[in-house]
Amino acid sequence: MRFSSLGHLLDKPMLYDAWNRICKTGSGGVDGVTTREYAENLDTNLGKLHESLLRGNYRAPPVRRAWIPKANGTMRPIGIPTVEDKVVQRAVVSIMEAVYEPLFLENSYGFRPGKNAHQALESIQRTLTEGAVPWIVELDIESFFDNLSHDWLSKMVNHRLGDGCIRRLIGKWLNAGVLEETQRLKQEKGSPQGGVISPMLANIYLHYVLDVWFKYKVKPVLSGKACFWRYADDVLLAFANKEDAERVLGLLWERMGKFNLRLNETKTRLRHCRKPESSNDKPSTFDFLGFTHYWGLSRRGKAVIKRKTAADRLRRAMTAVAQWCRRNRHEPIKGQWERLNAALRGHYNYYGITGNFRSLTAYYQHVQATWQRWLSRRSQKAYVRWARMQIILKHYALETPRIVHSIYRKPRLRQTLLLRA
Repeated sequence: MRFSSLGHLLDKPMLYDAWNRICKTGSGGVDGVTTREYAENLDTNLGKLHESLLRGNYRAPPVRRAWIPKANGTMRPIGIPTVEDKVVQRAVVSIMEAVYEPLFLENSYGFRPGKNAHQALESIQRTLTEGAVPWIVELDIESFFDNLSHDWLSKMVNHRLGDGCIRRLIGKWLNAGVLEETQRLKQEKGSPQGGVISPMLANIYLHYVLDVWFKYKVKPVLSGKACFWRYADDVLLAFANKEDAERVLGLLWERMGKFNLRLNETKTRLRHCRKPESSNDKPSTFDFLGFTHYWGLSRRGKAVIKRKTAADRLRRAMTAVAQWCRRNRHEPIKGQWERLNAALRGHYNYYGITGNFRSLTAYYQHVQATWQRWLSRRSQKAYVRWARMQIILKHYALETPRIVHSIYRKPRLRQTLLLRA
């Protein structure tokens, strides 16, 4: 089904809803206008925005480029749209979600309503614990967001969307370019990371490039069972047979090249994650979505797939805390305590899964020791010994590790609901 009349949905109530759903803490774009400044005359601003959309003379400004460090020491480019651009993109994404959600496959988990990374992790654990698909292909697409082909993306969008208004807006965002310092750079490919529309466009692109191709073209001709999971551009494939895994891995290089994409040679690899036959077997592991997956024993002594925080992610989180404490060591203790607790809560909310308590404890102890070290360096006379630190922690206690996503808690909740019913 192709939708040909959607532009009328970009009305004022839709823009208000989009305003309520965008992030209000981000910095401004190329115009320098922040969300707080935009909100001072919100009715007037959204009214003018609605008029420009009705007349078709809305102009997409270039995104402001910023650079953030990656785990390997390189820098990642981030595109920061203007506040007004975020509102329009968010409204268009809401329309596109209604169009594309029934089309997307259930194995796609990234940036979709009602889907998240922990659902993907649970599905991976459940499937791999059965032991039927021990051959794992870790797929890493090199600079995916920077290499999206505008021509291919336009064909994919036009396949489902026939509305000229929505298509023109997408085209304007893709061709707006970036502003780095004072120089405007035109981009012939890619979609800036940081834009509200970029995750949706990425899901559409990989839906046709990978998801549909793998499910309907590849799986029917394989000799054994195969499955896959995708979170944005992070992809994991599992196979029952080594021959199938090697064959598909070879086909993937050709498939990605057809759509102007390239696999990362160092991060794309085949692993044999088999169930250990004895306690002397060295467990094989693989990383996905920030976790290292490995075989271990459950509470009942059964061999299951377990997860722990990946070493590079844990190291990155610890480094970030140490750098923050160093920069802010002269700030009031209460302010530091609030910020550190926010970092701990965020870490627990993502990495707090069953079986990962040891890694959570390591992060908690690092935060505590780092805070003490940099409090001791506020001045030469202010060295904080452990006895003094215990007094500080008594008044400003750091949040202790906790499992937020427990596989044991859900059956109990389900059982309670059944008893109540």
